[in-house]
Amino acid sequence: MPQKSKSENVPAAMKARYDEITAVTDAFCIQNLNDEYAQVCRQMAAALGRKRPSPLVTGKANTWAAAIVQTVGAVNFLFDKTQTPTMRSDDLAASFGLSKSTVANKSKQIKDLLKINLMDPTWTLPSRIDHNPMAWMISVDGFIMDARSAPRPIQEQAFRMGLIPYVPGEPEQ
Repeated sequence: MPQKSKSENVPAAMKARYDEITAVTDAFCIQNLNDEYAQVCRQMAAALGRKRPSPLVTGKANTWAAAIVQTVGAVNFLFDKTQTPTMRSDDLAASFGLSKSTVANKSKQIKDLLKINLMDPTWTLPSRIDHNPMAWMISVDGFIMDARSAPRPIQEQAFRMGLIPYVPGEPEQ
């Protein structure tokens, strides 16, 4: 399946709401996580802003921001204390002044709307993509394989089709 867009573009009608939500996610990520989390959170907010109709038009910006961070965090194992950065989900919710259940429910809504699965390559932090096996799985003649072990022509075709993030051994584009 081709990888989804990582654009931060939103329709003009959603720009102010997008800016409101991403101001909160950016501030939280810079203070508690890192720039990569901030970037992926902006991309997720933009994807939600491009939905027709956009779910971002209703609800509080702070709740959406918390749920976006929670969703990106879940994909990237933020809640695993062996990872860096790490954070407990109840601490994340408390940082936004929300209950853990409120954030979890809104996060589930995001996962359903954007069809996000565990280790979803689209929402994996750039620094972790090499370690996400889901970013590299392709089907060749009906067999699932890791594209990194495929012959170079297959890797190049998989990249052209948007199935893998880059051709192994070449600089990322």
